[in-house]
Amino acid sequence: MKAVVLAAGEGTRLRPLTEDKPKGMVEIDGKPILTHCLEQLIELGAEEFVVVVGYLKERIISHYGDAFEGVPITYTHQREQKGLAHALLCAEEHVDEAFMLMLGDNVFQANLADVVRRQREDRADAAFLVEEVPYEEASRYGVCVTNDYGEIVEVVEKPEDPPSTLVMTGFYTFSPAIFPACRLVQPSSRGEYEISEAIDLLIQSGRTIDAIPIDGWRIDIGYPEDREEAERRLQEAVVPE
Repeated sequence: MKAVVLAAGEGTRLRPLTEDKPKGMVEIDGKPILTHCLEQLIELGAEEFVVVVGYLKERIISHYGDAFEGVPITYTHQREQKGLAHALLCAEEHVDEAFMLMLGDNVFQANLADVVRRQREDRADAAFLVEEVPYEEASRYGVCVTNDYGEIVEVVEKPEDPPSTLVMTGFYTFSPAIFPACRLVQPSSRGEYEISEAIDLLIQSGRTIDAIPIDGWRIDIGYPEDREEAERRLQEAVVPE
């Protein structure tokens, strides 16, 4: 299974850490965020990486070259930051079967393998790792509504009045059906092409999307304090010999 990693972001909220490097190259516990992502994707069986780059892309390309730990890397350029659906479309020509998608600014210690396993069962067209958050935080994310079978029936991006407290994390698996849905997405009020809208279009077309509850933790590295928290948790997870 291929793995698409979205790493085009500038990371303005992480400045000054991102003044001379893209967000994915900010170090956590001695390694770039992107390295943490690639290592986990290899553990999940990634056979090829498609890395979407943008801001200061040469820093990523020169650091990783054409392979990481023997797994080949293909780079594709998002020339304008227009949202996750737009970024994902940049990888379309390199993907022709079910694939993993990881946001390159997230750090996980969680049951990602359960998501991949569900996709390989061919029961669903997509599967997401989801987590419960406090109601007051839900409006920061793509919020999911599920049915009694654990299938996602609606996704709403950053709603003022969240219909649930179950939110998407930064790890997904998709069939190629996501690409036509991304092409149908219209710009949101933020002026971005939201992946949540593409997912909602999949649902409306009758596709099955499964929610996999997180077992563990993840941190979206948006601010310097998020980086510090991820580093603390990673160091706590290391068991002395």
